[in-house]
Amino acid sequence: MHADNGKGKGAAMAEQEQGQEQEQDDRRAVFREYVDAVGLHGMAGAEAAGLQASEWYALSRITLAGGLTSGELAAGTGLTTGATTRLIDRLERAGYVRRTADPADRRKVVVEAVPNALAGVEAAVGPARKRIGEVLAGYTPDQLDLLFDYFSRAAPAFREATEEIRAATQEGKGGR
Repeated sequence: MHADNGKGKGAAMAEQEQGQEQEQDDRRAVFREYVDAVGLHGMAGAEAAGLQASEWYALSRITLAGGLTSGELAAGTGLTTGATTRLIDRLERAGYVRRTADPADRRKVVVEAVPNALAGVEAAVGPARKRIGEVLAGYTPDQLDLLFDYFSRAAPAFREATEEIRAATQEGKGGR
């Protein structure tokens, strides 16, 4: 005979659902802590390099792409073309980027990172990279595959969500 410890099936299911909701809430909190820490690190890295957050992000995008046109950078940052030009001017004055002719189309200008200038940026983010490297070293190859699969999927999802936020913000401002 099966004993139900004084609980009916309905009560047991409700308790299980409550436990699942708590687990989801706990996971959301852990994820928010993670995202907040990454954002805070980005702001601190920008500050240490003497850059604004938008400049830090733009420099990262330029470096990862190996160079971008101002139009590509504007599209990737969500800035207007005028604001993007001013951002590039600031990065160029600071010695982080240079403008070069696009070898495929001499009418276009490509913005590329100045390799030696990035040593200061690397120094600023080096301690965090070392710590994150230590965290990642604790995972198995299969776990790392899963983590990097997440990173490769989450980055575009965050960018798309950013565009949705910007679009909604512009709608709220009357499209200004």
